[in-house]
Amino acid sequence: MKSFRALFGGPLIAASVAGGLAVVLASGVQAAPVCTFLQPVGGNGVSTIVSKSVGRGKLLGNTNWNTDFFVTQPYTSYKFFFTANSSDPNAQYPVEGFMKFSDGSNLQVINTSMNPPMGTGKMFGPFAAVPGKQATQMNFKVGASSDPNALGFSYRISVQGCR
Repeated sequence: MKSFRALFGGPLIAASVAGGLAVVLASGVQAAPVCTFLQPVGGNGVSTIVSKSVGRGKLLGNTNWNTDFFVTQPYTSYKFFFTANSSDPNAQYPVEGFMKFSDGSNLQVINTSMNPPMGTGKMFGPFAAVPGKQATQMNFKVGASSDPNALGFSYRISVQGCR
């Protein structure tokens, strides 16, 4: 008869025999991460989902392309969620995602162009937290670049922090 380690590849934590039935627990079994939706900067404190439409860029000033989400506690990973509310089959939508840190630096984790059908969603990640860095915000950027067909595209976004 093979040993527990040979069969299951991990150390034995506990074994008990009750009424002829052996119960064995193995270490190394990890629970699924618990994820929490992050609050958007400038949000109402209730909804964690942001709905926007791609507008024209500005030579000076801000566009509506960037959306930040607060990181209020340390997480081990982050997931970005994107869903198209409308779409134009001839347009490409640039999608970028960044982790922002307390030291003012950032890390780009998403850089893609999409042409999603209406109602279609995509999860990006999970992206591991950066050791030695304290995340303060997650940033989603959806823009129109130079594609005039992308103007008016509407979408929903959200971000989760996972432990």
